[in-house]
Amino acid sequence: MAVDLNGFAVFVKVAETGGFTAAADALGLSKSMVSRQVSQLEDELGVRLLNRTTRRISLTEAGTVIFERASRIVAEAAEAVEEASCVEGAVRGTLRVNAPMTFGIRQLGPVLPEFLARHPELTVDLALNDRRVDLIEEGFDVSLRISALTDSSLIARQLAPVERHVVGAPSFFEKHGVPERPADLGRHPFLLYTLLARPTHLEMENASGEREQVELKARMLCNNADAMLGALEAGAGPALLPDFIGCDHLKSGTLMRVLEGWSMPPLTLHAIYPHSRHLSAKTRAFVDFTVEKFGPGKAPWGLERNG
Repeated sequence: MAVDLNGFAVFVKVAETGGFTAAADALGLSKSMVSRQVSQLEDELGVRLLNRTTRRISLTEAGTVIFERASRIVAEAAEAVEEASCVEGAVRGTLRVNAPMTFGIRQLGPVLPEFLARHPELTVDLALNDRRVDLIEEGFDVSLRISALTDSSLIARQLAPVERHVVGAPSFFEKHGVPERPADLGRHPFLLYTLLARPTHLEMENASGEREQVELKARMLCNNADAMLGALEAGAGPALLPDFIGCDHLKSGTLMRVLEGWSMPPLTLHAIYPHSRHLSAKTRAFVDFTVEKFGPGKAPWGLERNG
């Protein structure tokens, strides 16, 4: 039985977008053409793929099975096109990238023009946010994350370590005293980043192997570290700040680091992308670029580079 593969592609887009109108907009087709393609596919397969009502559509049991297989077929076809482009020496299409808000603005944004200049036929669709996204469900090709990989369906390329330090305004420590041990931090109200797994929990270790754990009191809670900088520099309290955010402020003296003989377990910047038998040319180009700019020993924000 010969089946038009275009019908599979249209059906997959309808299922992904949740409707004929949205699929038509995404594919640049008329709504009637999209509906006709899906109906023709159902006739060829001899099964109903979608439950249609005036308000919504949903996959039938057969539609769910076909969608899972058809999605892979459509993805493989797209990868084949991109592989062919790679052979010809060009990276084309649209690359959807997700990155943390502050990292994207401070670190990724400034180097993206170089990446775009290298690949003039590529469009980058960059989405910045501090929540954990579902790459597959939300349609991202690659994400930069400062965390550990927890989803086994994803591949992670380890880039730079991200150190965190206890910092605050000099005026704050002049008024409240410089802590000598992590335990001393328990008496200070902190500015806390809420998207950590345990934002109030602090664990530090020194060179002698001594380890201390502290539960921190909150003065301010925020889901973006950059947004806390004003309060931090004004002396509202100390914070645990990643080095890629704090390095310039430490260099200028608006913030100071304390407990330098103690350290926290570092986080890691990863480039994360869905598992695939063939990595697309555009994703491979971007991952290679991030290794070049933020790979081990290459990250520009290390404190040893900033005084």
